[in-house]
Amino acid sequence: MDIEWLRPAAFLGSILFALIGVVVFWISFIVIDKLTPYDLWKELVENRNMALGLVVAAMSLGISIIVAAAISG
Repeated sequence: MDIEWLRPAAFLGSILFALIGVVVFWISFIVIDKLTPYDLWKELVENRNMALGLVVAAMSLGISIIVAAAISG
């Protein structure tokens, strides 16, 4: 059985890439929030705009796929 993933370098590298991915995702969400003419968070939470929620969810998945592809290689 191969336990190469238990090496400290591989484990810390995985943690580092995961943190980089989360930071890039969060920054991209903030940029898109600033580019839209209204406050995304207010529309989603207070006004419960379901259509905007679906658009933001699709955008989040797209950004996540791009970040994962960029990090993995």
